[in-house]
Amino acid sequence: MGYSGNTSANASPPSSSSSPPSSPPVVLSPCAACKILRRRCVDKCVLAPYFPPTDPLKFTIAHRVFGASNIIKLLQELPEDQRADAVNSMVYEANARLRDPVYGCAGVICHLQKQINELQAELAKAQAEVMNMQCQNSNLFELICKQMSSAKNEEENLQPFRDNSAFLLDERVLGVAWEPLWT
Repeated sequence: MGYSGNTSANASPPSSSSSPPSSPPVVLSPCAACKILRRRCVDKCVLAPYFPPTDPLKFTIAHRVFGASNIIKLLQELPEDQRADAVNSMVYEANARLRDPVYGCAGVICHLQKQINELQAELAKAQAEVMNMQCQNSNLFELICKQMSSAKNEEENLQPFRDNSAFLLDERVLGVAWEPLWT
């Protein structure tokens, strides 16, 4: 390209004297938008703050979808504090439109809403399983408590018989003679 960019106005022609040469002229690189559009980048270029020369892809993407004149018009109509957000939004929307020409950002939003619905259903299912486990745990605990209390009651009822060991071995109380079961 034959573009040399902006030069400082204070640059002096090289002197023929032996004194050290003055600093070289400052070359300002045009913004990515002006470079892509092949035009001269002016000092008050509306696009320069938002499309730096180091990131030409950002402008290329927005330019393909919205066009340079629409981007410039939009930025000129907005207050300066909202322009950076507008550029970021345009680049995001342009990326989405290039990935999905039919739905663009709406397709991304629809996909994300579908994911949210699926995750909410999974969460509801997991919560139902937790409640079911808690109910089972509660029922099991209640059953164990009942068994323990009934075992304690039986133990209390048998306590008088345990205290009197002769009572257990007396054949008159049992009514039958002790015989081994395996005969």
